[in-house]
Amino acid sequence: MNTATKLPFDEMQLTDGAVREIYAQYADWIRDVPHQQLESKRQEAELLFRRVGITFNVYGETAGAERLIPFDVIPRILAASEWERLSAGCLQRVRALNMFLHDIYHKKEIIEAGIVPASILANAQYRPEMFGVDVPQNIYAHIAGVDIVRTGEDDFYVLEDNLRTPSGVSYMMEDRKMMMRLFPELFRRYPIAPVEHYPQVLLNNLRAVAQPGVQDPVVVMLTPGAYNSAYFEHAFIAQQMGVELVEGQDLFVRNNAVYMRTTEGPKRVDVIYRRIDDDYIDPLSFKPDSMLGVPGLLNVYRNGGVTLANAVGTGVADDKATYVYVPEMIRFYLGEEPILSNVPTYQLSKEDDLKYVLDHLPELVVKEVQGSGGYGMLVGPAATKKEIEEFRLRILSSPSNYIAQPTLALSTCPTLVEQGIAPRHVDLRPFVLSGKTVTLVPGALCRVALREGSLVVNSSQGGGTKDTWVLER
Repeated sequence: MNTATKLPFDEMQLTDGAVREIYAQYADWIRDVPHQQLESKRQEAELLFRRVGITFNVYGETAGAERLIPFDVIPRILAASEWERLSAGCLQRVRALNMFLHDIYHKKEIIEAGIVPASILANAQYRPEMFGVDVPQNIYAHIAGVDIVRTGEDDFYVLEDNLRTPSGVSYMMEDRKMMMRLFPELFRRYPIAPVEHYPQVLLNNLRAVAQPGVQDPVVVMLTPGAYNSAYFEHAFIAQQMGVELVEGQDLFVRNNAVYMRTTEGPKRVDVIYRRIDDDYIDPLSFKPDSMLGVPGLLNVYRNGGVTLANAVGTGVADDKATYVYVPEMIRFYLGEEPILSNVPTYQLSKEDDLKYVLDHLPELVVKEVQGSGGYGMLVGPAATKKEIEEFRLRILSSPSNYIAQPTLALSTCPTLVEQGIAPRHVDLRPFVLSGKTVTLVPGALCRVALREGSLVVNSSQGGGTKDTWVLER
């Protein structure tokens, strides 16, 4: 496996005619706009975001401390042809992952075929309670976020699949609204695909997975509450869909059904878009001390009295130890070659891979298989000797908890920084919606590593966001 680090790919050097032309025009426009004016626009965006309440909490910080996710006023631009490929690859991937989830909770054919090891059933996110349960239309991951990075003009890689409670779509939408407010002339000048229909597509898909026979499904959004780091997003999506935002205490179970408490009395709920992890969703089935969930919810779900999106047990498919098998899942279930490639990955549960990684820690990125948010990882080239040696001990204590990957030279986009316009590394998270159809709105959360040289784009680690422009043909 080649771990050599290439020079970062600058997306302004693209040879795609449409994108190159627009980036060239945009570069001319940027040069004509004084830095002070761009900085003023950035400050205006920050003020507006703060007024609207677009903040997030960082666990471990002072209780109640909130941050803004920094917003960059220079967008990322993708050609229609690039988006078509990314879209097809994401849709293909999510179809295969849904088939995989149905399989491991039913016949386990992929395990019998020797493609995925039986040890996956020991994964902490595998829920035996879901074995044999039939979910509507065999859809487990109704909302999926696929993290993608670019290393060259035609080189896109999937970093990970987010299938449990993927977040960030509110920033995709709010970043677009902000750009249209700050620079309306640009949207008259360029053929930019819209994203504002995302909530309606999501609602239609959620209504489509209600239990058979339900004529007018009632959908609610279940949140852990105002102290959750993504609470703004929960409230935003519920408001945009026109559905009730509820907490566990607002729901109760009766006669194999879930009801919502309202001022007019109990109202039956058919579909719950939940943003609470499995462990906390039902204290009678999982963590008994959870105050966030609904007692008895799992039994109603298992008996077909309500639909949960995403399904209980999806976490086993977005574990980084499962990620390595997704290309083979696509071949096994769909009979197709993967459109998007995985990043080459070392599995530290394998003796040879473990030895190689321990010998090359300064060159690699090492991640916890169940980690998220940029926590629990080592970026070898940016780490100190002390950090590397401390991480080595963590790996040795439990090798199977980690995977490792080469340090990719992520593409860069022009970004407004204190010194002016400079290249910064970016990634992309499109959101795949599965219901009556499997769809992808032409836009994505684009995260940017604002610190010079940094490859970590997570908001919890100081990253920011950009609007993503998908050009229409």
